[in-house]
Order: sequence, then structure tokens, then C-alpha cells
Amino acid sequence: MEKRTAVVTGASSGIGAATARRLASEGYRVVLTARRTERIAALASELTAAGHDARAEVLDVTDRDAVRAFAGELGVCHVLVNNAGGALGADPVAEGDPEDWRRMYEVNVIGVLHMTQALLPALRASGDGTVVVVSSTAGQAVYEGGGGYVAAKHGAHVLAETLRLELCGEPVRVIEIAPGMVRTDEFALNRFGGDDARAAEVYRGVAEPLTAEDVADTVGWAVTRPSHVNVDLLVVRPRAQASNTKVHREL
Repeated sequence: MEKRTAVVTGASSGIGAATARRLASEGYRVVLTARRTERIAALASELTAAGHDARAEVLDVTDRDAVRAFAGELGVCHVLVNNAGGALGADPVAEGDPEDWRRMYEVNVIGVLHMTQALLPALRASGDGTVVVVSSTAGQAVYEGGGGYVAAKHGAHVLAETLRLELCGEPVRVIEIAPGMVRTDEFALNRFGGDDARAAEVYRGVAEPLTAEDVADTVGWAVTRPSHVNVDLLVVRPRAQASNTKVHREL
């Protein structure tokens, strides 16, 4: 049987890298995409050395021409994991930087649109395709200081919902994974422009935030369900987090 191919965006670190490892362990041929050449090349080498089938492709999901070229060269695709994204800043709406909002929308929404449009023909042709959108609980409920990120992740959420309606009856599933508080090496650090103290404050007193591997586990589980089973939306939070604004902290 032909080995199934999974494309993972934002695979250079965090949830993307963990998802690539998980899908490789499930027997997928994984195609790692991200902007950072050295990181995805190292991960592809790691997976190959472990006996898996993996390759790295440098790609910026906001570059439509590059995405189209990538899709044209890829050929077969069974699973697309739209993971590339991120947050910038935590200013109130009154003081938010429009450029930060624009950048978040470009990668979290337009990037998903580019990748999905480019790979949908291959996903359809596979006869058993899956589109995964890694969104966030930010797309489900608002919180102060999160306006731009909430708007972007809500955009990703409704993109997934709309696509599922439009593909109903076709052999392509649309799965949305919405993580809550996940502690990775870079997410909060990038959000606060490299400010270690502000990044650490996000997780202060939280005994066990989710890890990238926790989220990858949900992606792997959802993708490997029988073809007739569609996990429309899976919200995953740490036990200490009841909502975006209620978190138990041991201080």
C-alpha cells in the first residue's frame, strides 16, 4: 500500500515539530515546512535516522506563489496540518499595533487559506484526505489584551467550519484542534518580543500547562480515526485551566 503523506506547517518547533514526530511514528511520510531551514532539516534528519520517512521544505505560508510552487512539486497528499501561527503583543484594542494584527491575520488565517487551497486538489485526489487546523481556545472566547490574536484565531475557526460545510459529501475531513494554555519554548516569548520575564509570567504558578506533545497527541489521535469519523472540534486545556480567564495558580 502507498505510504500516506502528511504535510505539517510551522514544523520547526513546538506543536508543529511534536506533531511531525507523532505522525511519523504513526507511519506517515512527513513533509516538514517552516521558514527556518536549519531547524526543519535537523528534524528531518532526526526522523530519518529513527527509520521514518521525512523531508524538509523551506516555506513561508504567507507567500502564495511559494505555496503554489510547493504544492505543484509535492504531488500526493493525504493530510495537511495547518499549524503555522502565533501571537504578537497583548495590548488592549485601544493601543494595539495594526501591524501586529495584520501579521497575525496573515499567518493564522491567510496562511491556512493558501495551504488549504493549494493542497485541496491532492487531498481530494487521495480519496481519503484530512485538513487539520490548529487554532486556539482564543478562537472560542475573548480575553482582555488578546483582541488581535482572538480575531485571528476566530478567523481560523470559522474558516474550518465553513470549509467543512463546503466539502460535505467529498472524501476530505476537516478537523479543528483548539489548545488552551500550552507551554512551549517560543510561543509566549515571541508574543512579548523576547521578554523572558513577561513570557514566564503567563505560566506563573501553573503546575502543569499543556506541552507540545500533548497537543500533538490529540492531532495524531484525531487524524488516525477511521475515515468515516470526523472530529469536528477538539478543545484541549490543562486541568488547571477552566477557561481563557480562569486559571488555578499555586502561588
